[in-house]
Amino acid sequence: MNRARSEAAFAKACEVIPGGVNSPARAFGGVGGKPIFVARGEGAYLIDLDGNRYLDYVQSWGPLILGHCHPRVVQAVNDAMSQGATFGAPTEIETQLAEVIRSMMPSIEMVRMVSSGTEASMSAIRLARGFTGRDVIIKFAGCYHGHVDSLLVSAGSSALTLGVPNSPGIPKGCTQDTLVLRYNDVAALQEAFRLRGDQIAGIILEPVVGNMGLVVPSEAFRRELRSLTQKHGALLIYDEVMTGFRLSPGGAQQLFGEKPDLTVLGKVVGGGLPVGAYGGRADIMRKIMPAGPVFQAGTLSGNPLAMAAGLATLNELRERNPYPKLEALGARLESGIRKACVETKTPHHFARVGSMWTLFFNHRPVADYDTAKTSDVAKFGRFFWAMMDRGFYLPCSQFEAAFLSTAMTEAEIDRTIGAVRASLLAIG
Repeated sequence: MNRARSEAAFAKACEVIPGGVNSPARAFGGVGGKPIFVARGEGAYLIDLDGNRYLDYVQSWGPLILGHCHPRVVQAVNDAMSQGATFGAPTEIETQLAEVIRSMMPSIEMVRMVSSGTEASMSAIRLARGFTGRDVIIKFAGCYHGHVDSLLVSAGSSALTLGVPNSPGIPKGCTQDTLVLRYNDVAALQEAFRLRGDQIAGIILEPVVGNMGLVVPSEAFRRELRSLTQKHGALLIYDEVMTGFRLSPGGAQQLFGEKPDLTVLGKVVGGGLPVGAYGGRADIMRKIMPAGPVFQAGTLSGNPLAMAAGLATLNELRERNPYPKLEALGARLESGIRKACVETKTPHHFARVGSMWTLFFNHRPVADYDTAKTSDVAKFGRFFWAMMDRGFYLPCSQFEAAFLSTAMTEAEIDRTIGAVRASLLAIG
């Protein structure tokens, strides 16, 4: 494919933007080469500056569950814009979206809107510490919760992709109260609470990990998380920025039949606009200022354009219930890719939950950060470009989940499977 205009745009961007991108996940650091520059999106497809058309499995890293430019979302944003972009004052649509979130995710009795997943994670951690009067937070290696100082240790997402899971510029004091454990390691979790149970304010985790590739928690791990936090008076915080409203109407917690104390949201809840949120038990949430003493604020929190996009998206999901279709498409894709890997004698581990999936170039199951790191990232890079050249846009890292959208069809899934088989044969 000719990508001359994208290459020129990237060169120009590098002159005024560090690395040419405004988020490192976009830089193609995990696959080599230069990123494409997008001109527009249409349903299930991206079109770059050179007019190349790609079936989009990134979906803006997850939020576009309805695909690009869904008519209902576009109309809602246009209508909101005609009334004003931002006021810095309350609007009714903030309450409307909060009510829908609460109805879809019963663990959330009250919710506070913010502008990003990072902001939501940061605020949830502060709230957990303020509510419990404790300082220690447990996170898991390979889970990414935004670029919060206290959480950017053994992180996933682009930090893992670029080989710098810990960032310069973060003082040691910011992370001295962060305990990093191995995902799915029940024994380590039990030992942490045995030693420091009365100091632990909470545990934050992705209930289905998307930021070291897709990793599924074991039932024993999930059960121990809930049991230990309740026993020791710590809070269980689900980071459902990726999984919320994507894996089911009530996110991963509905799939697992669980009820965390706090939930962090983003992506789908904003319908493609910058939105984050955090919510949970009312007694905890009432500690947030102005109802309580824990400070958190934001000029653009509850922005009417973002609220309109989020409300339109969630209402569409509630009314249309696309989850059976997404599950069917995901199962079809999984079956086809597994078969293609076997036919081409490709060592692999395919992980999927609903409309999220990852093809790991790994000869063993991926259950944590350590096994994820043993994947053949060089082979993934070759595979990525082979798929790009065939018109399929995948996450540009072995350590990111891919996403389906309701705009996709069985025919497009079948074309993807054919392209995977051809790409695997081409890269050897």
